[in-house]
Amino acid sequence: MLHGQIFRETVLSVIAAWQSLPDTFTTRTARARGVHPRDLYKWRDGAEIVELSRGVFRRADAPPASYPDLLAVAYRAPRAIVCCVSAAAVHDLTDELPAAVQIAVPTQDRPPRISYPPTEVFRFDADTFEFGLSSIEAAPGERVRIYDPARTVVDLMRLRHRLGEPLAHAALHRYLRRRGAQPAQVLRLAATLDVYGPVRLALDVASAG
Repeated sequence: MLHGQIFRETVLSVIAAWQSLPDTFTTRTARARGVHPRDLYKWRDGAEIVELSRGVFRRADAPPASYPDLLAVAYRAPRAIVCCVSAAAVHDLTDELPAAVQIAVPTQDRPPRISYPPTEVFRFDADTFEFGLSSIEAAPGERVRIYDPARTVVDLMRLRHRLGEPLAHAALHRYLRRRGAQPAQVLRLAATLDVYGPVRLALDVASAG
């Protein structure tokens, strides 16, 4: 009888730990809630939770995530900001889908090493790192840091020789066609980020067309 009682208490304890976990969580969070790593990986192997990235999990009964890869990377690198082509895809500034999640970190930070999902890291100047910072809901109630459309356009222009001039110019044209576009804001950001000349010229060409 005693052994049966201990078994039931153990099962109830595990269930309580499971129910206390948020929709998305890390190994550290699970351990803090009393979950043994053995149970954690048993749940993963039993498809009760999904491993989004190393040490990042999502409950199988949670609402679907709109951007699971961005969510996973945000848990691995909380200070990072989704940028460049990844941000452009989210903001519907391009139809191109990057092969890796593109994130920015301040120049003084050590770049995170994330093999899955594939991740490409850019190092941006710390003084202007959070200019144009916004967020999106990557999963219900869970937001991820991302650059807004204007900053994204400027970054694509700054990195056009690396990411492609056609991509940068197409994103600028698409941005200008959207309701609420703010060319003046783009120019202010371009001046701050030392790419005013090319952006001014691209805006003039777009306006003339």
